[in-house]
Amino acid sequence: MIEVKNLTKYFGPVLAVDCVSFNVARGEIVGLLGLNGAGKTTTMRILTTYLPATSGGAALAGFDVRTQSLDVRKRIGYLPENVPLYPEMRVEEYLDYRSKLKGLGRKDRQTRIDYCLGRCRIREVRRRLLGTLSKGYRQRVGLADAMVADPAILILDEPTAGLDPVQIRETLALIKELGASRTILLSTHILSEIEEVCDRIMIIHRGRLASDKKIADLEMTDTVFVEVHGPNDRVVEVLRTTDGVDGVQARPFGDGVVACEVTLRNRDDMREAIAQRITRNGWTIRSLDQRRKKIEEHFMDIVSTGDPLRDKAG
Repeated sequence: MIEVKNLTKYFGPVLAVDCVSFNVARGEIVGLLGLNGAGKTTTMRILTTYLPATSGGAALAGFDVRTQSLDVRKRIGYLPENVPLYPEMRVEEYLDYRSKLKGLGRKDRQTRIDYCLGRCRIREVRRRLLGTLSKGYRQRVGLADAMVADPAILILDEPTAGLDPVQIRETLALIKELGASRTILLSTHILSEIEEVCDRIMIIHRGRLASDKKIADLEMTDTVFVEVHGPNDRVVEVLRTTDGVDGVQARPFGDGVVACEVTLRNRDDMREAIAQRITRNGWTIRSLDQRRKKIEEHFMDIVSTGDPLRDKAG
């Protein structure tokens, strides 16, 4: 549904987006991460036809963002980082106006407005002026606007900014629900939100796509940590000769316990195989864990480097 190839954007001499390429399939929820100024918002603005690319290209739902911008806009819902609202309009009046601009007929228009008022939890402020709303309510009105035409693609820039914890949870649940039948690309600085709702994460660093990984592939590392009641040298030898093990680092832990960091040749789940080798020798396992890597660790590994790295394994 979203195809991006060699997308590049200069602002004068400043390179904001540097030859970025990726695809997002129907039904995927993909999180776009990066430090401030990394190029996330610029990329989203190009995809939504708000900005032209300097070179490269992108297509949404099969339509080119440069030559078929009106066709692209008919098929997307966009929530920008700072929601542009008309302060003198009332909430329901604004959604009615926006739905007309998006080409909804009278019958469908009221049905969709009612749905969005309910799903975005703004029904109680439907008669209020937009200029009197808190930031959280304004953000939810912006999300309702993005949803009102029932688009196939949603592009959401910081969708939970300004929301309280209850509203954040409701919004994330809604995004996850919408992602079952739509393509969603979202950005956020709150990494736990990405982990909760996204299938994939893409990290942009200094304008370049530094990582593109599925959440499931990212979480499982190639290291197992095990603590065993048993003789140090024998435990290490048994672990080293286990199929799939690449190396073992061990240290005595006291009370006859040895703590081992077991490096695997790949990211297969080796806990059961290691447990069987240990128990067959009559030793007791005190703990065994194939530690899951947090998104925050992966993110910091990339953004703390001097230069962005191409992650070709993702």
